[in-house]
Amino acid sequence: MSEAIRVLRHESGLGSWELVTGAPASRLRGLVCDYEGYVERGGAAPVLRQQVPTPRIPLIVNFGAPWNVAESEDGSAEAHDSFIAGIGERSSYVAAAGPASCIQVNLTPLGAFMFLGLPMHELANRVVTLEEVLPRRVRGVTERLADAGGWEERFDLLDALFATRFAEATAPSGDVAWAWRILERTHGKAPVGWICDRLGRSRRHLATRFREQIGLPPKTVARILRFDRAVTLLARPDADLAQLAFECGYYDQAHMNRDFRAFSAKSPGAFARQIVPGGGVIL
Repeated sequence: MSEAIRVLRHESGLGSWELVTGAPASRLRGLVCDYEGYVERGGAAPVLRQQVPTPRIPLIVNFGAPWNVAESEDGSAEAHDSFIAGIGERSSYVAAAGPASCIQVNLTPLGAFMFLGLPMHELANRVVTLEEVLPRRVRGVTERLADAGGWEERFDLLDALFATRFAEATAPSGDVAWAWRILERTHGKAPVGWICDRLGRSRRHLATRFREQIGLPPKTVARILRFDRAVTLLARPDADLAQLAFECGYYDQAHMNRDFRAFSAKSPGAFARQIVPGGGVIL
């Protein structure tokens, strides 16, 4: 791995955790966003994190205690070991059942489509056990990663795994790939009607293709991309909500507030107060 590895450590009364991040090999760009190695040692109670909608597809290979995932802060949780979460419109609430250790691969939707070889709408708004969807030719990756000598070796192993898999995978359709790149590059601000006009496709045609290869229709994906950009900018200590709404392509601050309520069940201000180092949201 040519890119530098970054290590972030955090300790508080809630416990401590270490986050090790690394970039994928350059040949994987546009399909794999990054790798994250994570170790958590909790305090008296499990740390509950809110995972808000994101354009990235998290694939978790677990080495430690299971992860309890719920649809609400006080809802019943389902235990998962290694899992993958499709693109979604709702927050999920995640806590480790004990000492945690895992590696998270953040894929683009097109990367997930190529890696899994599945219609992505089957994963939308769902958390699925990894073994249920993992291609047969890459099964056993959990054991290989667990036996590796450290995070850098694990990241290198993933580089090789994804390069091999993508080389043999079915590529996404050209219109979906182009539309996704435009939406991603503009953080969801490019009008879907303009994209359809440029492609010479109907909204219905593009929505059908997006559902298959991204998981959700382009208009919803654009909303998630705008929201994701807003969440990133909200972490700035000098964030001004009116200016932030303008930067992210919302009509006004009220428009942004509605998306925050829809995706996180919180106002932007309340959400910002729960952001911790590393981008997590602690409840």
